[in-house]
Amino acid sequence: MGSIRPQYVKRIATSLVESNPDTFNEDFNHNKKIISAAIVGSSKKNTNLISGYVTRYIIKKRTRAQKEMEFTGQV
Repeated sequence: MGSIRPQYVKRIATSLVESNPDTFNEDFNHNKKIISAAIVGSSKKNTNLISGYVTRYIIKKRTRAQKEMEFTGQV
């Protein structure tokens, strides 16, 4: 079973990643610092939720790209 997150968390996280693709990586603490600077006035809980989803989103995106490259036979 996966974590169920509110829609606003997903919307904010995906918009941040799509607008700044090279800024985020797979490190939760790094993402948390960037998000806390980008979203002023956000609570600690919301910052952690968004940065956690960003981290999972980056990992999922990278995994999908690797599987697609393996499937198509490109290296």
